[in-house]
Amino acid sequence: MSIKPLADRVLVRPAAAEEKTVGGIIIPDTAKEKPLKGEVISAGNGTKDEEMIVKAGDNVLYGKYAGTEIELDGEKYLIMRQSDILAIIE
Repeated sequence: MSIKPLADRVLVRPAAAEEKTVGGIIIPDTAKEKPLKGEVISAGNGTKDEEMIVKAGDNVLYGKYAGTEIELDGEKYLIMRQSDILAIIE
């Protein structure tokens, strides 16, 4: 199955959360901070008022609470508006 975002929405695969230990204690998944960067998997066509700047394959930074989490074939993704993306990483 594939997902094609509509209008000014973007499908992003978040980067994996980094494994961190504090003095030998492993931090559980629930306490890890969500990554704030990811890879654009697909993007909509934009709207008449907003041209799509990001494209599939771009690595981006986004806001902490941006997007809606979805799960597809056991993998987690975010669907967000292009305006929730803060920057493209070059």
